[in-house]
Amino acid sequence: MRSWALCLARILGFALILALWSWLNRSRLEPVTSIRIIIGGVLVVFPIAWIGRRLLDANPTIVQCNAVTTGVHYAIVPPFGAAIFEAIKQGRVWSGWIIPLPREIGGILMPVTGTVMLLTVLNLALGGRGAPFAVALSKRLTVRWMYAWTRNPMVLSTIAFLLSVGLWLQSELFILWMMVLVIPAWLFLLKVFEERELEIRFGASYAEYKLRTPMLWPRRPRL
Repeated sequence: MRSWALCLARILGFALILALWSWLNRSRLEPVTSIRIIIGGVLVVFPIAWIGRRLLDANPTIVQCNAVTTGVHYAIVPPFGAAIFEAIKQGRVWSGWIIPLPREIGGILMPVTGTVMLLTVLNLALGGRGAPFAVALSKRLTVRWMYAWTRNPMVLSTIAFLLSVGLWLQSELFILWMMVLVIPAWLFLLKVFEERELEIRFGASYAEYKLRTPMLWPRRPRL
């Protein structure tokens, strides 16, 4: 019964997050509020990941790991996603700082990188029996197909997709925001928190996988 209740709470929580993002996408905010969301929604990743890591190290058990990981995901995803939605929305209207490239380049790259991103979700669902969010933590370590080339193909493809969006928007500010804030925050989360929680949940199998597979940049799998 507890597992069903927890699953229901996770689904309802994710539904509320989607509702928040939908509202934000439709709303016209004051410029100062938009800037706070765009910057602050990314900066919160650093303290939340750091606190999550401390909680994991204080009690490195699977039960504690599942609880902390769920909490960290639900603490980070709403503001981080809100920052991305608001940055895309504002990227359409920001004047100046125009990338001197045809926006068609981004228009071509977006469906390509978006398709790869969706395939990584399918890869995780089939290989790990989980979702890319705390709605359903993976039950098995995913090491095949895209995950044989890099430990974080979903993050890599999502970054590529967002950079493609920046090219489509022709927004230098959006690309700069990605390079200075979003990518460092994501890498910090992966290195400080997610690698540790995977070590706790999957033990020696993850340690072996980590040794043979790069963190982000793809490399041909070793036989």
